[in-house]
Amino acid sequence: MDGNSTFKTDYIPHDVTRRYVHTQPEYRPKSGEVDHHTTYKTDYNPHKIKPTESMRPPERKHGKGGKVDTVPTYKDDYRMWDIPKRKPKPSHAYCPPTARFGNPSTFQDDYGPKMYSLRESFKPPDMPKTSDVPFDNLTNHKISYVAHPLGERFVRQREEYKPSDTPFEALTTHRRDYKGMHGDMTKSFKPEQSKIGSDAPFDGNSEFRDRYQAWPVSLPYMHKHPDYVQPDGPMDLNTTSHLDYIGHNVKPPAPFKPASARKVHAPFQGSTTMKEDFKTWDVKKPEAIKRGEELKVSCAKFDGLTTFKANYVPHPIHPLQSFKPANVPLHSKTPFDAGTLYRTEYTPKRLEICPASYPTPPGFVFETTDSRGHKFFHKITPSEERLMMPNEMAIPKEVAVMS
Repeated sequence: MDGNSTFKTDYIPHDVTRRYVHTQPEYRPKSGEVDHHTTYKTDYNPHKIKPTESMRPPERKHGKGGKVDTVPTYKDDYRMWDIPKRKPKPSHAYCPPTARFGNPSTFQDDYGPKMYSLRESFKPPDMPKTSDVPFDNLTNHKISYVAHPLGERFVRQREEYKPSDTPFEALTTHRRDYKGMHGDMTKSFKPEQSKIGSDAPFDGNSEFRDRYQAWPVSLPYMHKHPDYVQPDGPMDLNTTSHLDYIGHNVKPPAPFKPASARKVHAPFQGSTTMKEDFKTWDVKKPEAIKRGEELKVSCAKFDGLTTFKANYVPHPIHPLQSFKPANVPLHSKTPFDAGTLYRTEYTPKRLEICPASYPTPPGFVFETTDSRGHKFFHKITPSEERLMMPNEMAIPKEVAVMS
């Protein structure tokens, strides 16, 4: 590798010039006075214009010069009627009746007393259903299962390892193609930054300051309010209601609602139609339905024998045969081959030390040092070869060392 890139080989340098900067010419005021005439003043011809007439019709007064009659129609047509006042209703005290109320109610007419009777229950009895057939311990699996013989398990033979006959070559692309060559430093093509401006002092005058003319301005008109003058004499606090109101002596209206607080000194009659006509019946409550005792407790002494012990018949148990393969490691009769690719193909070689790791590489003589601090050495001559250390290192022609 020569260290050159596509940019270095294809790049063509060009002459770079400074960018053109437009300089504004110096302002020079014109001689003479400024003409303030405009196109409107020069081309406009004034005309005499009459004020526009109003399109609104003139206001007409529809009326006569006679006296206005201020009597309204209500006062002229309304006539008072002689309506007598209504007399208040006399208050009558409530007197409860002494005779018995003789009208029977709808409940008394339509209701007939009936005797209470219990309904018959049609619910089936809650009794367990037992069978007289003895229990059969056979299942479909026991009846239909057929045991089939299993063959031997297939064991795949292991292939023998065959090592390669070619020796291992520890040569890489970097060791084969790399050449330690010095490359030049890339140059920057960025233009230099220079100050763009002028060193002349700044002129603080402007066109507004040079040509501005002060015009006389009058102050705006301010209306002055007259001073408040307090009237003479006391203030009249009378109103139209105070002057024209006529008071009348009117009694407040009496209420027509009868008095709610009535005091009755007679004893309270607490008897009702329901109490007098309804006769209580002697009805007994239905007794709760209780189940009869299914198991009769014996009075004899408990002998310790249960139903399970008395009725249980022991049967011989035949354990099912397991067809699961045994959990035993597989052993081979062939001896173990401990050889690997590394052991068979590895060729031991002598380690080479990079000459750049020495302050003064053996077999080279110092030549120069560049601006970056790189030291350059050249190979020794045949006359100085006897001073070289006896080794078998592959020494390059030039070596760059970074101090």
